[in-house]
Amino acid sequence: MNVAFFNSIATWGGGEKWHFETSVYFAEKGYNIFFFCNPDGVIAEKLKQFPQVKIIPIKASNLSFLNPFKINAVKQQFIDNKIDTVIINHPGDLKIAGNAAHKAGVSRIIYRRGSAIPIKNKALNRYIFKNWITDILANSEATKLTIVEKNAQLFPLEDIKVIYNHIDIAKFSSIETKRDDQFDEDTLVIGNLGRLAPQKNQHFLIDLSKQLTELNIKHKILIGGIGELEEELKAYSNAQGTQDTVLFEGFQEDIQAFLSRIDIFFLSSLWEGFGYVLAEAALCKKPIIAFNLSSNPELVIDNQSGYLIDKNSIEQAVEKILLLKDKDLRQKFGEYGYNHCSKTFERNHILNQLEQYIFLK
Repeated sequence: MNVAFFNSIATWGGGEKWHFETSVYFAEKGYNIFFFCNPDGVIAEKLKQFPQVKIIPIKASNLSFLNPFKINAVKQQFIDNKIDTVIINHPGDLKIAGNAAHKAGVSRIIYRRGSAIPIKNKALNRYIFKNWITDILANSEATKLTIVEKNAQLFPLEDIKVIYNHIDIAKFSSIETKRDDQFDEDTLVIGNLGRLAPQKNQHFLIDLSKQLTELNIKHKILIGGIGELEEELKAYSNAQGTQDTVLFEGFQEDIQAFLSRIDIFFLSSLWEGFGYVLAEAALCKKPIIAFNLSSNPELVIDNQSGYLIDKNSIEQAVEKILLLKDKDLRQKFGEYGYNHCSKTFERNHILNQLEQYIFLK
C-alpha cells in the first residue's frame, strides 16, 4: 500500500506537526510513505533527516484549484506513484488534492480535520464532500461536531472517525519541574503559550492581569509565542499598565522548560481543534484554567485537573486563580491531569489506532 500525506503549508502549526510526525512514524515502521509538501517549507526541511519518506514537491495556493494544469500535474503524481490513500490536512489543499486524487482514482481520500471551526455550507463544499472525500478523520469530538454544524447532510456523522492527537508521554516523565526562582514564593506565576493571534485571545490575559493587580494579588503572566499581534499586544499591555506583570517571553523552543517555570497554565483561546498545549501542560503536572468551549472539556477535567470557565469571564478567572493559590490543590490537580492525559493521548496507543484506520481498515 502506498500512502501519501498532502500538506503544502510552508509554515509550522499543529496540523503540520501531526502530518510530519505521523508520516515519519509509519515510514520508519516500513510502510511506503509519500509526502506532497512545499519544497521551501518547514516540513520539507524536517523531512531531510528521514529519507524513508519520499518527498514530492508541491506549491499550492488558495487559487490552485482553478488551475487545470496544476490539478493534472498532481493527478499524474498520484498515478505514477500508485497512491492508494491520500491524507489531506488543509482546506485549501483539499480543493486541489481532493480533485486530483478523485481524477486519479485514489481509493481512499481522507480529510483530516484539526480545527473546531464549522465548515461553511457552500455549494463547493457540498460538492467536495459528496463527490471527492471518502473518509473524514477528526482530532476531537468537538471538531467532529463542527464539521456538520452548518449542514447536517454534508457528510454522515457516524462515518467521521475521531482519533486524538498523539503525544510522546515518555519525554515528559524525565522533566524536572522547577518553579522559576526569579519570582517570590507568594507570586503566582501564570503561563500561556500560543501564536500571538486573534484566535489565542491574549488581550484577555492583559485584562485579567489588570484586575488581579487591582485586587492586590501578586502575580506574573508569562506569554510564550510570536505572531502578528505582538506589537499590538505589547502596546495594549503598556496602555493598561500591566507591563510589569505581563511578560512576553517570545518563541519557546523548549515547551517543557517554559511550563516547568509556572504555577498555573491559562489557555485563553477562543477555539481549539485539539489543544496540544493543554495536554503538554497537564503532562508537566500543571493545573489548567481554560474556557468551556471547543475540545477543551476533552482535555481539562473540570474541578479535577483544572477549571473550565465561561468565555472571557474575568470574574470567574479571578475566582479560580484565588482557589489555585493553594499549593496542595495545584499539586492535586496536576497529578490528576497527568494521569488523564497519560491514559488518553499516549503516543503508541493513538498510533495503533491510526495504523488500524489508515492501513488495516
